[in-house]
Amino acid sequence: MRRALLIAALVPLALAAQSQSMEIVLERSEAGAWKTIDPGLILKTGDSVRFRFRATFDGYLYVINSGTSGGQSLLFPSDATGRNNRVEAGREYMVPAAAGASFQVAGPAGHDVVYWLISPIPLDGNPASALSGGRAPRPAPKLIPRCDQSIFRARGLCIDSSAGPRNVADPAALPDAISSSAPNLQARELVIVQEKNRSRVSSSGKLTGPIVYEFRLAHS
Repeated sequence: MRRALLIAALVPLALAAQSQSMEIVLERSEAGAWKTIDPGLILKTGDSVRFRFRATFDGYLYVINSGTSGGQSLLFPSDATGRNNRVEAGREYMVPAAAGASFQVAGPAGHDVVYWLISPIPLDGNPASALSGGRAPRPAPKLIPRCDQSIFRARGLCIDSSAGPRNVADPAALPDAISSSAPNLQARELVIVQEKNRSRVSSSGKLTGPIVYEFRLAHS
């Protein structure tokens, strides 16, 4: 079990009475079929991936990628991946949402940092505009994917234990699409539990403000 940092607006203690959680699953296209994979699996350039997402609460989902080449992009919502980013409690969603769509792994070896932001209301700002007109993004951390020899996997699969859902490593380095659209975020704590290839991100109380966490995609 791993503990992570939740970036969220402060809420009254009276509202923090019910635990809420999000489930995220990573899939890769293999021989024309989608297969669930370990979130720490070291991917290869050209791999096609997608996510399955489910939450126990209603909200609006935004997904921003910070790639190993130093660029940042709004993965969801967009014209290519689907514009309807409303999520309802208990329903499963595909990201990207458009039929047949996927994300392709590209860029130098390292960790793409995929930020997942869920807000109870639509963001006031325009994340896409913030990315195109904001400050120059910081270079992505130079983390070289490494096989964790302590983790046994059949068929020689290479697992990087530092990949997958994580705490927000540096709140000051959040993409402009997040910091400008959801300002004045405060630190809170999340608990991340991985069961087989499913990751659950949960809080100890009810969340009424926007939250952010990372999903690190390791690739060679």
